[in-house]
Amino acid sequence: MCENINNTMGLQIDLHAKLKEYFGFDHFKGNQEAIIRNVLAGNNTFVLMPTGGGKSLCYQLPALLLNGTAIIISPLIALMKNQVDAMRSFSEAEGIAHFLNSSLTKNEILNVKEDILSGKTKMLYVAPESLTKDSNVEFLKKIKISFFAVDEAHCISEWGHDFRTEYRKIRPIVEEIGKAPIIALTATATPKVQNDIQKNLDMMDAQIFKSSFNRTNLYYEVRPKQGDVTKDIIKFIKNHEGKSGIIYCLSRKKVEELAEVLCINGIKAAPYHAGMDASTRSANQDKFLMEEVDVIVATIAFGMGIDKPDVRFVIHYDIPKSLEGYYQETGRAGRDGGEGICLTYYSFKDIQKLEKFMQGKPIAEQEIGKQLLMETVAYAETSLCRRKVLLHYFGESYEEDTCSCCDNCLYPKKEFEGADYMIDALQLVNDVKEKFKIEHLVNILIGEADSAIKSYKHDKLELFGAGSEKSRQFWTMVYRRALVSCFIEKDIEQYGVIKLTNEGQKFLDEPKSFMLMEDHNFEGNEEEEKIQEKGGVSALDSTLFAILKDLRKKIAKTNNLPPYVIFQDPSLEDMCTNYPVTVEELANIQGVGAGKAQKYGKEFVEVIKQYVEDNEIERAQDMVVKTVANKSKFKVYIIQNIDRQIDLEDIASALGLSYDELIKEMEAIVFSGTKLMIDYYINKILDDDQQQEIMDYFMEASSDNISEAFDEFEGDYAEEDLRLMRLKLHSKHGN
Repeated sequence: MCENINNTMGLQIDLHAKLKEYFGFDHFKGNQEAIIRNVLAGNNTFVLMPTGGGKSLCYQLPALLLNGTAIIISPLIALMKNQVDAMRSFSEAEGIAHFLNSSLTKNEILNVKEDILSGKTKMLYVAPESLTKDSNVEFLKKIKISFFAVDEAHCISEWGHDFRTEYRKIRPIVEEIGKAPIIALTATATPKVQNDIQKNLDMMDAQIFKSSFNRTNLYYEVRPKQGDVTKDIIKFIKNHEGKSGIIYCLSRKKVEELAEVLCINGIKAAPYHAGMDASTRSANQDKFLMEEVDVIVATIAFGMGIDKPDVRFVIHYDIPKSLEGYYQETGRAGRDGGEGICLTYYSFKDIQKLEKFMQGKPIAEQEIGKQLLMETVAYAETSLCRRKVLLHYFGESYEEDTCSCCDNCLYPKKEFEGADYMIDALQLVNDVKEKFKIEHLVNILIGEADSAIKSYKHDKLELFGAGSEKSRQFWTMVYRRALVSCFIEKDIEQYGVIKLTNEGQKFLDEPKSFMLMEDHNFEGNEEEEKIQEKGGVSALDSTLFAILKDLRKKIAKTNNLPPYVIFQDPSLEDMCTNYPVTVEELANIQGVGAGKAQKYGKEFVEVIKQYVEDNEIERAQDMVVKTVANKSKFKVYIIQNIDRQIDLEDIASALGLSYDELIKEMEAIVFSGTKLMIDYYINKILDDDQQQEIMDYFMEASSDNISEAFDEFEGDYAEEDLRLMRLKLHSKHGN
């Protein structure tokens, strides 16, 4: 009965109107609307969404719309409090959201329970530890529950990076309290973790909503860890002078050593690791954000809360323990869509060291750790497109033949016909009844009769030793290629046992041409340097770019402003392409406009003019305008009515615009150099403390990107509010 009601509700409700009513947003992001409708229909829902994609709204809005109280299971007390405060800010009723955890007194717990029983509370946040308490279970049995939301759901999985045993108890407790739909949410989206979550929550029937993991602007390269790696890194950084970068090392000792060597060699670098005192760590982080240092050398302790948009390279001095870690860390490069070089140094000796670190841990944990390491090895040694391999790991298919943005695609190895090798590899999977891992299969093919092979009598198989003319590495490559081609798959539950897919069986039944490439041998001779200048500013006048960055930093320091308030990187890049030598020409540059050109442009055009003359540069006769003109067709009307302090909603209505469209028009006005004094309106929607908090963020941030600001505040402020505060900042300081 409940499900039918929910279904009807999901179909009939005007979600856009409710979104505006409750949260003040005009539009949903990505899959949000589809996810919410699925929850409203009473279905189990699985959400795989990168951080900042708006996961919280996916359960908050349905909770407000459905009868009963939604139970939100979250691992972090601080996060719960923030979410509750945020929900209360959207509603006049304080009891609309509560949390139940160890931080509350007995009286506070009683108040929470009273609000829930009276029907005031639509969302109750609980830690998994609190959920398992008998008293709480008995209480929750008394109330109507709309659904359960499991946030940070990867904590359920031993394959996930934040495994918590308490999360394993969620499903039995849910069954005891009373069955209700479940929405599970995570930003960690490997098939292993996904499957484990679904099994443990008994939601294999859940509809899955997944966002793409492809970062098209990132260039991936793996180099052999041979010779003087530090010298190689210094050379690389010198070739990318003035650009921001992060170098990751596994040990704190190596972080300190490498940072010191870089500084001695004239590179502005600073170390960062958990063993440093908090004030030094914070100071080094701030130096990096404010461009006082170009390079941070760090352990994985660095970067979790860092959204610096113009990180141009990420170097891994040591190979990470998992591809999840690698993806997360390389993902800190090129967040503004510009150049992002991801360079990794690899030696199998490092893998052996990491395996030694796992000794002494429970066997199951060692097995999982080893499997994750082997995935990293496979990625490092493959000669296939790195983007294809990486996305395959996250359960995503990359259909292009070449990405043209990794070392393997730019410098491909010679292909050879490999159909016969593939047939042998696949046939063997059938012969051993799909019960063994790649390592065992390779041993059979090369004819290595170890104890396991003898005990299973696999030395009697027809294919035993059939591939002995080829190396272990060769056959490992064949199986990796079979995985990426979806001919075989790994059984998640059995730590990597290989199964034949329908595609693989089809290939065996009807063989056809199949081209292979040898893997890289990183323990052999050093390979040629391959690093390429990809994306971003590589095609620009890099010398002028460095000069303009220094000038921007000087002007920013004089005005006590973040450098981006003066001009953003895309604007500097455009200047280095088109060489504007007058303030009028500068006004046509991307992201500048007449107002900003007048305020900050004089020194820039003087420097550019001198540079053009000194280097005898022939400029294009006409300036190329790469962006739409910063003009608003409603400019005069908007300015006049803002001067009269008319509410923005009324201005929008009079012009036949939505609220979002009006803000876009206002942005066009302000970014072209005209001030808009909107304090009168902002004062109505945000108090002084809120305004100060947002302004402090923008003054300290390395970018004024709204998505990044929204992520930083974890949804505490609507995007429209942040955009208005940005307009206030640029009106006050930029124009």
